Amino acid sequence: MRAGGLTVIKLGGSLLAEPGRLRGWLAAIADGAHGPCLVVPGGGPFADAVREAQAALGFADSLAHRLALDAMGHMAEAFCGIEPRLYRSAGLSSPLRGRAEGGCGAGGVLAVPSEPPPPLTPPRKGEGKAIPVWDPAALREGRPDIPETWDVTSDSLALWLARETGAARCVLVKSADAPPGRSPAELARLGLVDAAFPAFAARFAGAIALWGPSGVVPLGERAAA
Repeated sequence: MRAGGLTVIKLGGSLLAEPGRLRGWLAAIADGAHGPCLVVPGGGPFADAVREAQAALGFADSLAHRLALDAMGHMAEAFCGIEPRLYRSAGLSSPLRGRAEGGCGAGGVLAVPSEPPPPLTPPRKGEGKAIPVWDPAALREGRPDIPETWDVTSDSLALWLARETGAARCVLVKSADAPPGRSPAELARLGLVDAAFPAFAARFAGAIALWGPSGVVPLGERAAA
C-alpha cells in the first residue's frame, strides 16, 4: 500500500486480542511499508470501561463521547510504547505538509489550523520519528459535524480525519474479515463499522478499505454526500 498520497490507518482496539498482528502492523507502519500515514487508534479496553461506567452511572452520551476520545488518546500512548518509532500527535495537519517531532512522552503535536501549537520538547539526537499516532484530544471541545453519541467511534473518526487532512485513502484494520463488495451501510448493518460510518464515508472522496486477517477488501459503492 505505497500509492501516492497520505493514508489514514485505523488500528482497532480489538487487535489487542492479537498482539502479534498488532505489533506487526505498528512495525510495518514505522518501517514505512505503507508510505506516509496517520495512525488512528481504537479505544480498546479503555473505551469498554467508559461504556461500563456509563451503564452503571447513567451519565450523558456527550460525556461518554469525550471520555471515549480520551480512551483513544490512551491507546495512542500504548501504541507509541509498543513501537517507539511512532509519536503521539494531537494535531490535524497532514504530515505531508510539515511535521513537528516529539517522543510519545514528549507530546509530539502537529500544527492545528487557526491555533498556535503548544511548545514542543525537541527530540534527542537520533530520536526523529516519522509516523504520528493521532490523539483526538482537540475534539473534546466539540465539532458541529461530529455527533457526540456512540454511533460515532474511531471508525467514523478515522474517515473524518482523512477528510480533514486531505488523505488519499482510509484503511480500517479489523480483527474480522469484511465480505467483498459491500457498501458502508451494509457493513454498518453487519456490525463491522459504526452506525455513523456511512454518512462519514459519503463525505470522504478518497478510497476506503477494510483490512482483515485474510487481506484487504475495498468498499463497494457509497451514497453521495
